[in-house]
Amino acid sequence: MNVEQKIRKNRSLGANIRRIRTQNDLTQEQMVARLQLYGITITRSIFSQIECGTYNIKVSELLAISKILRVEIGELFEGIDLPG
Repeated sequence: MNVEQKIRKNRSLGANIRRIRTQNDLTQEQMVARLQLYGITITRSIFSQIECGTYNIKVSELLAISKILRVEIGELFEGIDLPG
């Protein structure tokens, strides 16, 4: 997988997170506050980078996001094709 493919996949993941977050009427600031309750210490700027696909999200962050948004982890990966 080349860098461009990796970035494209991260952007898709970030776009899914943004879409679901806005469907839940949550701001980025509210997401960051809730993530901090799970022990995930990030800033709104980092969360913005997650949604833009420019930050390599950690598994713990991904799991907390899925819990906060009340979605199965797989829903965050919708539309992302695996190679092969």
